[in-house]
Amino acid sequence: GPSKTTVVDVARALGVSHGSVYRHFESKAALRDAVAERWLGRLSQQLADIAADSGPAPQRLRRWLDMLINYKQGQSRSDPELFANYLELVNESREVVTAHVSTLLSHLTQILSDGMARGEFSIDDPAQAARVVLDATTRFHNPVHVREWSDPHIHDAFEAVWSLLMIGLGAA
Repeated sequence: GPSKTTVVDVARALGVSHGSVYRHFESKAALRDAVAERWLGRLSQQLADIAADSGPAPQRLRRWLDMLINYKQGQSRSDPELFANYLELVNESREVVTAHVSTLLSHLTQILSDGMARGEFSIDDPAQAARVVLDATTRFHNPVHVREWSDPHIHDAFEAVWSLLMIGLGAA
């Protein structure tokens, strides 16, 4: 796992000297942060594209949540060991996680603001509503809940939350 990996191990895997690694990363923690940031960044770009789309906000919100959920759950299923390593890295990179959550909230706020402006959502504060959406769906995308993702009823649970969100957002 990442906690047992040394900078020398990373350098060996890359075929470079450990000094080369330190020229790019000042510490092992900085290297870990970069790996976590890269992993989360792949997802963030796809989500940003959905948020910036010009389609109806309710459909964009659903696509955005589906992408977030499917990406994280898919990663956990396709390579559980690698996902566990990423989870450990992310847990150690609090600033990276804080920035990631801020980015997610920014995307959601954009979608909800667009929907509010078009009369597709009946909300007063898109930023507050974004926080509610993220909190309400945490079980389905936050890696802390990875063990719950194998529940055969997880999709039904998400559909129930989705229905409540649409009611709460006053979706037209």
